[in-house]
Amino acid sequence: MTGSPGAVSATDNRTERRALFKIIAAMAGWGTIGLFVLESGQDSFNVVFVRCVVGAVSLGLLCLIGGYFRTSGLTPRKALLAAAGGVCLVFNWVFLFKSFEQTSLTVATVVYHTQPFYVLFLGALLFRERLTKAKIGWVVLAFAGLVLTTGLWTALGDEPFSRRQVLGILNGLAAALLYALATIAAKRLKGVRPQITAFIQVLIGIPLLVPFVQFSALPEASSSAWLWLVALGVFHTGVLYNLMYSALPSLPSSTIAVVAFVNPAVAILTDVVAYGHRPSIGEVVGIILIVLSSLGVTLNWRPWQRSTVAPPVAAAAEPPVAPAAAPPVIPTVTESRSGS
Repeated sequence: MTGSPGAVSATDNRTERRALFKIIAAMAGWGTIGLFVLESGQDSFNVVFVRCVVGAVSLGLLCLIGGYFRTSGLTPRKALLAAAGGVCLVFNWVFLFKSFEQTSLTVATVVYHTQPFYVLFLGALLFRERLTKAKIGWVVLAFAGLVLTTGLWTALGDEPFSRRQVLGILNGLAAALLYALATIAAKRLKGVRPQITAFIQVLIGIPLLVPFVQFSALPEASSSAWLWLVALGVFHTGVLYNLMYSALPSLPSSTIAVVAFVNPAVAILTDVVAYGHRPSIGEVVGIILIVLSSLGVTLNWRPWQRSTVAPPVAAAAEPPVAPAAAPPVIPTVTESRSGS
């Protein structure tokens, strides 16, 4: 005997509310990742290496307990594709964490959130996906936001950028590009459990990063820096990925797209509270433009087209591992600190 429609609806609402709480918690947690990276005091290669090692253990245990290895959906071809996406994801973290060191958390995070536009252009270039006038318009608006947020317009005047600031912006853009490539690879992994994909990606990072790790510079066993490093692997990787993946099936893609901006919001708040960064008017306006543009591309808004039929919302793609730093990575130093 089935329950009444009202009871079923109430159950669905509770399930969606729980899923919404989980994904908000995951996005908010990833918004603090820049704080953990900086407070560890380690080079970005060292940080990512430890994150991969601890993350592989955390995700491996999750997959083992959940029985995901038995129902992974992997084939040799998909395993190679997941590994290729892992290469992009791991170096995406390296570039993003380096960007945190060289510019403010605010600027690094906002630059990193240009990922949707890379996905848009790569899709058109590699898979001949159609670029509409509306999407091109959103890209132009996002570029204006990027110029305002990073302060590029001031570099044309009497306040030229330091080499460190330029490198920070370039590293953030490189991280976004690599995250976009990892996203495209993940979209081709249909039928593979996302937890398995995440496990493969952090696992591949261990041998990949060994040549770059400064083992002599790792903290002493008694150092408090290990608390920050281990948290990146256990909390920001194992715990938060599990929250996100368990929430995604119960939420519409439009909700996911909007909630994803909790990540940069928390990252900017962290920058303000922890490091005293005060966003300028240009940064605030630029952030708003990039957020609007990202939502426009993700939700297929068409403000420049007259239409009586609402455009369909695209299904949410499985994230490669994390958005924001993150990208992923989601994922995300202050101006005063970057100068030190």
